[in-house]
Amino acid sequence: MKYCNKNSKEAIQVNMILGKRHIVLAALVLALGIAVYLNWSFSSGDGDFAVSGTLDEGKNYGDAQYVDAPEKGGEIETASTSQFFSEARVTRQKSRDEAVEALTQMFQDAELTDMQKAELAVKASAVADAIETEGKIENMLKAKGFSDCLVYIDGDRVDAVIKTGGLLKEEVAQIKDILVEETGAAADDISITEAK
Repeated sequence: MKYCNKNSKEAIQVNMILGKRHIVLAALVLALGIAVYLNWSFSSGDGDFAVSGTLDEGKNYGDAQYVDAPEKGGEIETASTSQFFSEARVTRQKSRDEAVEALTQMFQDAELTDMQKAELAVKASAVADAIETEGKIENMLKAKGFSDCLVYIDGDRVDAVIKTGGLLKEEVAQIKDILVEETGAAADDISITEAK
């Protein structure tokens, strides 16, 4: 009799473990489905896609890109550029706050295993490290004489937007050196965009 009870207890425990795993798996599949749907609905727009340009074989796509600001009476309109940097900082901060809030809510879920909590802690640490590194790089670039800049770190990808009247090749190399040194990113994963 004891032998049957022991097996039945083990069977119940196995079923509970499998049940929890299935619930977690179903929740993750549902979250992925919602994310795909939201991405599709926000990106679909009117459904027509327009080609904005063609790829040039001789062009190095890791080089700095130049963005022209509208001119008013011979002077570059800097108010719109300053407004761009202000709005971009607010947008970046808002998206980071939402990510941290989502991670916090997930971390407080009582059904998470210790392994899942450890994975969330690693993700939260990565977000904090990216925020700290972005701020450090922006301060270093400002110390080098650039009036304003924004740095975005997304995994291995690093994008920098620099406010300047014109970047020299030496300045581009200097910016890339700082980005590579601080992030460890490959030169191909770095993009420098000039905002005039």
